[in-house]
Amino acid sequence: MKSKQITLRYIFFDVLSAMTAWALLFVFRKIGLENYGWNELSQIFSDTNFWSGVLLIPIGWLCLYTIQGTYKNVLRKSRLKEAQDTVIATLIGVVVLFFAIMLDDEVGTYRNYYLSAIFLFFVHLALTYTCRVIQTSHIVRKVHQRLIGFPTLLIGSHNKAYQTYLDLENQEKYSGNIFVGFVSVDCNETVQPLDNEKRLAAIMPCLGTTENIKALIEQHHIEEVIIAVEDNEQAQIQQILRTLDGCGEVIIKITPDARDIILGMVRVDSIFHSPLITINTRLMPEWQYSVKRIADVILSLLALIVLSPVFLITAILVKCSSPGPIFFAQERIGYMGKPFKMHKFRSMYVDAESCGPALSRDDDPRITPFGRFMRKVRLDEIPQFYNVLKGTMSIVGYRPERQFYIDQIVKRCPEYLLLQRIKPGITSWGQVKYGYASSVDEMCERLKYDLLYLENMSLATDIKILIYTVGIIFQGRGK
Repeated sequence: MKSKQITLRYIFFDVLSAMTAWALLFVFRKIGLENYGWNELSQIFSDTNFWSGVLLIPIGWLCLYTIQGTYKNVLRKSRLKEAQDTVIATLIGVVVLFFAIMLDDEVGTYRNYYLSAIFLFFVHLALTYTCRVIQTSHIVRKVHQRLIGFPTLLIGSHNKAYQTYLDLENQEKYSGNIFVGFVSVDCNETVQPLDNEKRLAAIMPCLGTTENIKALIEQHHIEEVIIAVEDNEQAQIQQILRTLDGCGEVIIKITPDARDIILGMVRVDSIFHSPLITINTRLMPEWQYSVKRIADVILSLLALIVLSPVFLITAILVKCSSPGPIFFAQERIGYMGKPFKMHKFRSMYVDAESCGPALSRDDDPRITPFGRFMRKVRLDEIPQFYNVLKGTMSIVGYRPERQFYIDQIVKRCPEYLLLQRIKPGITSWGQVKYGYASSVDEMCERLKYDLLYLENMSLATDIKILIYTVGIIFQGRGK
């Protein structure tokens, strides 16, 4: 059963539920509140408001569910979490319908509005959740029956790894982990394998060591990684997690010890499943990611439209200030380590890097006089709104760098790779607090501010960074 097919099924029944709830609300309002007779049903169904609502209202519900993240990871849904999300979405949707979209031009009594709102809330909730819980229960049952599973990589090769495998395979209700193999934390191939490692190797193939985790995840389409290392291997967990940070939306779980359980770090989805610590790789709630992307698109379009006169004048001045193209495109490394072309207004002379990559600095002779002005007020960044529209960048993120400099930064500060969990941005906490870096040392210094952004990532933080960025632009404090 494919994930896309199941997602389409969820969407179909959500649309059907929304249409049915609206139709029942319309009938309830006309017959229950406005004293229409049952013999006047044909008149109700000939009302254009009825049919426009049946066709258009479900689109609004789908937008709300998409922002909420309802259709992501449909094979891993929890019925309890499904109920919670459905209640929240229904409450928000009903509030929007009754306070932003007035159902009638004239209001008889506010009591009718309250009754209509309550009716729609409970009917919509009942229909939507009933359809969802039936589908979710069907999927959960197929997972327990081992008809649906998730390719899983086991990291570890000794007693704890072997025991973790046995626990997961023998638990009362199967959790869906299909082990494609394990990787050894011990890089010393001359060491003779212990008994449990031999037993593990007899069950599943040894795919290598932790050095090639990323390639294995891509090769075997791994959806879940379980880290089960011995106490004397704990020091390598941070390095393993840093590697996994660049592997997309892979679910990461770690076997707990008694201390973790006492400290309350262990959360399980079912009382029948083995206890594992799930590492949360999502930096914000799903709805905030959706709102951030929507805001990126809207603000970028507005910026390109409103700033079009500035765009045109800047393009002319760039062309007149020095020979060469108006725009400058350079390969940078972005989300999940994928390269992309970043666009800017050209602020340097042509062939400025004919002797190799070099960072800009104060009084850099490669920068044109107009280019120096552009950098101070960030005019050179305007074309990057095109990158935001394409989805390769965000308005707020971190400063994307070239692979040439990333290789140097990672040697000193390997935590730089954590930034690739998010899209790079036109502006960033590091840009606001530190500005452009003229050396690798300064890049590493600026890095701490971008890492702070990761730890405090939210829509509110983005707004603060944008406000400070606007201040820098108007004060000409860029460099």
